[in-house]
Parts: sequence; structure tokens; C-alpha cells
Amino acid sequence: MAEPRRYLCICADDFGMSAGINSAVLDLAAKGKISATSGMVRREAWLAGARMLRRLEPSEFDAGLHLDLTRPAHAGGPEPGLAGLIARTWTRTVFSPGLEADIRDQFTRFEDAMGRAPAFVDGHRHVHQFPVVRELLVEEIARRYPSSPPWIRNTAPGFRQGPDRLKAEIIHALGGARLAALAKHRGIPTSGRLLGVYGFSGDINSHEQRLREWLSASRTGDVLMCHPSAGLMPGDPHGGARLREYTALLALEPAQALRDAGGSEVTLAPLTRCLQPA
Repeated sequence: MAEPRRYLCICADDFGMSAGINSAVLDLAAKGKISATSGMVRREAWLAGARMLRRLEPSEFDAGLHLDLTRPAHAGGPEPGLAGLIARTWTRTVFSPGLEADIRDQFTRFEDAMGRAPAFVDGHRHVHQFPVVRELLVEEIARRYPSSPPWIRNTAPGFRQGPDRLKAEIIHALGGARLAALAKHRGIPTSGRLLGVYGFSGDINSHEQRLREWLSASRTGDVLMCHPSAGLMPGDPHGGARLREYTALLALEPAQALRDAGGSEVTLAPLTRCLQPA
């Protein structure tokens, strides 16, 4: 007997980083291959992309804020390394007033462009779970949206097999458990587990295999993150992986391919819908 139908949120990160990413995300959304995206409101392609993103029906597609704390010093430049931010937040020497102002500004930019609150919040390079950041983020959400807060992405590993297991566990160890506890204390919903972690290596066949494994491992409430793009961006270290992810996602046929090896159905849905009371 097949297991009951499961609901999975496939979320494309980095919307607003480039025109190629925006194009891929909007195409995949129109084709029903993803059910969410998170936007980088301080990047060059955000405003142009948001004008098209806001046309998607909010009840059918989650548009969220991709908290971005490692922006390039100038447009088109390289992103700074993550080690400095990790050190400043973990030693709590980061300038908290400036960080708080940055977080508030990103929420405001999202609201101004989309005409509504974000459906959820996650972090570029998972910065939303770092010490200091997570406390300020949870307090801002509680202050800003007391009656209907957006959900927060949990980084709990959803797939503990294979060579990418260690990377998933390191990501979560950077503050995921504490963030989930803070959110629960303030009544802010969180996603289940995080699928989609890998080293951005391999060919298209290996990525299609990963997708099948993640689908089989999924549970209702999980998020499968992805990073598709329809074009290369100068200086992007993950450009080739983005193109492969886009191709692999286009090959998904939700009515047929979203089944695991045992025949259980995996239905694509925005996580907001799964969090609504029955």
C-alpha cells in the first residue's frame, strides 16, 4: 500500500541577483516546477523581477525575503567571504544597530516592491540563523507581523546519506536549532527539513539523480532549495551548477515524475498552504 500523498515546497533561491536567475525562476513557476522563491532586495535585478513576480497568485506561489548580508562592494563585483561575518556574529562583535537597520530595510524594500509582506524568510548562504542575526530577525518579524508572521526556513538536514551529508550538518550547526527554538517561542512557524544541499558539482545526470533522491526523502513541510538560472553571470562561482539545476527542474513532470521509488505521490505546493489550519 502506497504512503499518503506528501506536500513539498521547492524553493528557488537568489531571485533578483541577475536577469538570468529571474528568467529561470519565472519560467519554472509558470510551468509548475517550483512553488516558491526568495528575493534579494538589494541586488541589481530585484526591482525589474519583482514587477513580474508580483503577478503570480500568492495563494499558489510563495514569494519570500532572501536575507542578504554578504553583498558585493560594487555592482557586479565578487561577494565577500563568509568567514568574517561568521566570526563577528559568533563572537557577538558585529555592530548590532547597523545589522538591525539592514534587516528592517530589506523587509521594507520587499514590501514596497511586492505590495505585501513576504510569505517567508530565509538567508543567502544561510545567514538568517547566525547568532545576533537570528535574534534581530525573529524580533523584527514579531514586531512587524504580530498576527500573521511569515514562516522561517529551517536548516535541519533532510537527507543524511552520501557525500553532501557533512555539508548539510555543518550548515545546520551554524545556528539552525537555536533559530527554530527562538521562532517557536515567538509563535513564528518554520519549515520542516532542508533538502537540496550539495557541493554544486557533477553533471546533469548526477543532478537529476539527486533530485530523485531528495523527492524520495521528502516529508510534508520540507523545503527543497534550488538555484536555477537561464544564463551565466560574470564571476559567479556556481554558474554552471545553476544552468544544470534549471535543466533538471525543467525535466520534472509534476503529474508523473513527482513520485518516489515506492510510488508515493509528492505534490508541489507553497509551504504557506501546508501551514494553514485544516
